[in-house]
Amino acid sequence: MLNRRGALAAFVTGVLGSLAARKAEAAPVQSNTPLADPTEVITLWPNGAPGGEGVTAVEAIIDRTVAGGPRDRAQTHTRKPTLVVFRPKKPNGAAVMLIPGGGYERVVLDKEGYETARWLNGQGYTCFVLFYRMPGDGWAAGGDAPLQDAQRAIRIIRSKAAEMGFSPDRVAIMGFSAGGHLAANLTVRYDAATYTAIDAADQLPTKPNLSCLMYPVISTDPAIAHAGSRKQLLTAINTPERALELSPEKQVREGLSPVIVIHAADDKTVPVENALVMFSALKAKAVPTEMHIFEEGGHGFGMRFTPDKPVSAWPGLFEAFAKRHGV
Repeated sequence: MLNRRGALAAFVTGVLGSLAARKAEAAPVQSNTPLADPTEVITLWPNGAPGGEGVTAVEAIIDRTVAGGPRDRAQTHTRKPTLVVFRPKKPNGAAVMLIPGGGYERVVLDKEGYETARWLNGQGYTCFVLFYRMPGDGWAAGGDAPLQDAQRAIRIIRSKAAEMGFSPDRVAIMGFSAGGHLAANLTVRYDAATYTAIDAADQLPTKPNLSCLMYPVISTDPAIAHAGSRKQLLTAINTPERALELSPEKQVREGLSPVIVIHAADDKTVPVENALVMFSALKAKAVPTEMHIFEEGGHGFGMRFTPDKPVSAWPGLFEAFAKRHGV
């Protein structure tokens, strides 16, 4: 009996140790020591972004890092949209375009961009962080200026597939907060004719193979909208028709690629109802979809969560969903 108990205890200890090791291996590394920025950058528009004749805003990087805290930078007033490349040591044949948030007033570099890209690199994904234009800066396309960048970006990514070792049919997008709105907008309006082709890359598909919407801004309905993002999106044209067009949950149709939605119930910045209406719309049109609403997490947790919080599970949930759908 004692031998059996000892063996059982050893077995349980071994299992728990194995699970702990796997959890530690999968968890992102939290560090206050800044890592070197990537140097491989792709310019989206070689001759300048379209419709910029009336733009006077000046692009800048703002460092918001608090002493002793993790690095926190943001790019404001993007004038030269780019993709920043993160290559994995062992490519798994798939790519992810990351679209950080920032309320459509800025693009967050570190938390939702570079840190997430490094974690995904560890899982084998080739990553591209998108620096997109702001809809309120005077671009001729207004609320569609970011969509122009996202469409152009995913085409360029696919044009690099053979060179970088991934399949053009295994390209996912992951958007955070306002970047989640842009990801959702690309998901449902991928084939909208927003700009004139400029080279061979523009003949490639814009439909993502899978979308991940992280605590996303979705609706322009004032009852649940993120007021700041709504204001920026509708700066150029503020009509009921335009608001409807820029509400991804109203543009869902059959045949879209799989979508995973992740949000926290206690989000005080972007109401969780944004995730709920998007999931309901996707489900109604039989789009393959999965949603995870965590009790705690707040807004903008990115890869910076307390390990004992439920939201710490989201990277693994994304990876499992992506693999299940061939990405």
